Amino acid sequence: MAVTVGDVVVAMERKFPPETAEPWDRVGLTVGDPGAPCSRIGFAIDPCEATISEAIGEKADLLITHHPLYLRGTHTVVTTDAKGRWTTRMIKAGLAQFSAHTNADVAASTGALADLLGVRVNQPLDTDSGIGGVGTLEEPVTLAEFAARVSDVLPKVPAGILVGGDMDRIISTVAICSGSGDSLLNAANKAGADVYLTADLRHHPATDHLWDGGCALVCATHWASEWPVLGAMERLLSEELGGAVSTYISTIPTDPWVARL
Repeated sequence: MAVTVGDVVVAMERKFPPETAEPWDRVGLTVGDPGAPCSRIGFAIDPCEATISEAIGEKADLLITHHPLYLRGTHTVVTTDAKGRWTTRMIKAGLAQFSAHTNADVAASTGALADLLGVRVNQPLDTDSGIGGVGTLEEPVTLAEFAARVSDVLPKVPAGILVGGDMDRIISTVAICSGSGDSLLNAANKAGADVYLTADLRHHPATDHLWDGGCALVCATHWASEWPVLGAMERLLSEELGGAVSTYISTIPTDPWVARL
């Protein structure tokens, strides 16, 4: 039996229930016909020119992204702005687009990153939303060793990895929040973490945290820290659909930073 875009939406929402998304989030099908056939699916962090072009080149029927196309809403899809051009192009190409954002964070983001790092997660970092996690390493390592492990398992990007704290500090308990996580710095401390791995840390929150004796910090880029969730999304969807569609995962870095001088 042929799979439709709507079938994929139902399967994705079983694995990543939209009701678990944050109230401000915009998840689900943004572009496309639920009744259209779907035989090939691409996964990417961002819906943007690069990943949309890739999806069209891959002859995908659906592009599943982590970030929503229109997180803050819109009143126009004219081709005089970037997102209007992308939306128009997807419609003309018959490419649907679906996003699983904070609902995927709750279900899979932390686990995907923790598995790569050998962290056994035992509790959420934000108990209200279920986002992020706190767990332990199988064997303690120094901060320098932990940061090197993060660099090894995440995709390489020009901006690299930032580390804050004593490089000889022993790391056993790890707090994780992929994507922008400086709002959970206090939660990482309260959880007793030795290090907090996240992205997009700003100068003042990070310095105040460290100067006040907070846990060590490892800061990746937004795209790199969230990229592991795509593999989890692909695996969970394939289980739901029984291998009825072909898939690929985009490796195109979509951070805004293209060079470090």
